[in-house]
Amino acid sequence: MDGPIPKLLVSVSRTLIFKYARPLHHPQSSSQLPIASPGPNRILEKVIIVTIFRYFYRLFLHPLRSYPGPRLAAISHLPYISWCVRGILHSKIRTLHEQYGEVVRIRPNSLTYCAPQAWEEIYGHRKKGQRTFTKDPQFYIASSGQFTSMINANEEDHIRQKRLLTHAFSEKALRDQESLIMAYIDVFITRLAEYAASESPRATNIVHWLNYLTFDIVGDLSFGEPFGCLDRSTYHPWVETIFKSIKTGAFLRALAIYPLANIAFNKLKPKRLIRKRLEHYQLSRDRVHKRLHVSNTISRPDFLKYILKNNSFQEGAGMAVAEIELNAALLIQAGSETVATALSACCFYLGRNPPKLEATVREVRTTFADSGHISFSATSALLYLNAVIKEALRLYPPAPGIGPRLVPEGGAVINDQFVPAGVSVSVAQFSTFRSPASFIEPDSFLPERWLPNSDSRYLTDNKNALQPFSYGPRACIGKNLAYAEMRTILSKILWHFDISLQPGSDSWDQSLSYIVWENQPLNVVLRPAMNSHNLFRKRGNTPNNSMP
Repeated sequence: MDGPIPKLLVSVSRTLIFKYARPLHHPQSSSQLPIASPGPNRILEKVIIVTIFRYFYRLFLHPLRSYPGPRLAAISHLPYISWCVRGILHSKIRTLHEQYGEVVRIRPNSLTYCAPQAWEEIYGHRKKGQRTFTKDPQFYIASSGQFTSMINANEEDHIRQKRLLTHAFSEKALRDQESLIMAYIDVFITRLAEYAASESPRATNIVHWLNYLTFDIVGDLSFGEPFGCLDRSTYHPWVETIFKSIKTGAFLRALAIYPLANIAFNKLKPKRLIRKRLEHYQLSRDRVHKRLHVSNTISRPDFLKYILKNNSFQEGAGMAVAEIELNAALLIQAGSETVATALSACCFYLGRNPPKLEATVREVRTTFADSGHISFSATSALLYLNAVIKEALRLYPPAPGIGPRLVPEGGAVINDQFVPAGVSVSVAQFSTFRSPASFIEPDSFLPERWLPNSDSRYLTDNKNALQPFSYGPRACIGKNLAYAEMRTILSKILWHFDISLQPGSDSWDQSLSYIVWENQPLNVVLRPAMNSHNLFRKRGNTPNNSMP
């Protein structure tokens, strides 16, 4: 029993056991026995004893006792909660993996992995007869009502909802949606041109502008109208609500581990935090209802077109209106900020690596003689630009934390070790993507590692370790749309502008994370590229009327 925690447990246990054992050595007559009920001190002592023996069990008798990790994290959830609320969970888990190896016990009943094979073993399709790893309910907050979205649905409901939503993300849907998305990208470029056109170009926070763009796109795709962020050059109040609700959700997930703490938080929390979260869902409901009643419900190439076209409102067949509302709220979050974050990371790493920026710009400008030739399909052939996107996703994944699953009944083998049923397990994205066991020079921005016939030093890289959209049947269904948006938007930026980072931006990627990143401003200087001077025209209007 080495270390301060075991010694403390033994010391306190001996003290309390000796205290309770004394009557056995000094018996009193029946007339001397006190008849008083246990006082507060006696209750406190019992609580202490129960707590000590719980800690003792978790440290020395628990099924996970042999797994490496901090001793304090093995006996208490408090370190994990602290990492979550401080926004350092991603970096702390990485530090622990560097210290302890491919598997770490981060909570009494929770393991994280940075081994690529764990993707398949935890999140992959199960063989016939094998039970599925279900989502950990302590992390995925259940819906308050009868209905759920895809993110917290049970297996049966998830299959049903995914079958319907997949139509909205098919190759045909992507082709239909391209012109709508391109219209917003063109407005985005025109707005950025206002900063680049002056004799002394001003620095602009590219994170904001990319969020304006992606929220307007996903607003139109989800509800048939944009948020108006590009038009107003500011966030719609709803978008601000979404950002606040994400952080609130991170706190709630952490506190859900301790029900009493969760109750206390619900009593003491700032009411505006929960109000913002509820407002997001109410606004989603209102917009879905409005979209359902427009005359061209089936003609617009948005998500609802494909949902309604293939939906059956019969129970157990398609999706109820309440489920459509919840999934619309989910799509707004999943399809906007994450894409903007990935593109911001591309700008950051390219700006910090001029030779990589030059190579990417050269590929874009030599491939496209005109900006109008840039399209979803054409940009898929840009090998270096696509490698840049992958490398940015590796270094700065939009969801850097964990997606816990529960080991099913009967247990399972993960990373060549048996794990008992009921244990919460996950692959930590940030740790896995920067693991030296999977990638050479893991902290360096090296797009070349993703090129075919790349340098021989990258042959040892385990490319399967990179799964920024998660893995298996519950992986993000919007992956193809996200990649199409990212490569097209980045191509447009680099075709039209010469970009550079404003001094002081070198530590942009050292952000805090609350499920997703709390991005800091990334100020870039934009100058018109020589081939695009004739395209810097008067500001246009957004393609559709925006939300009020």
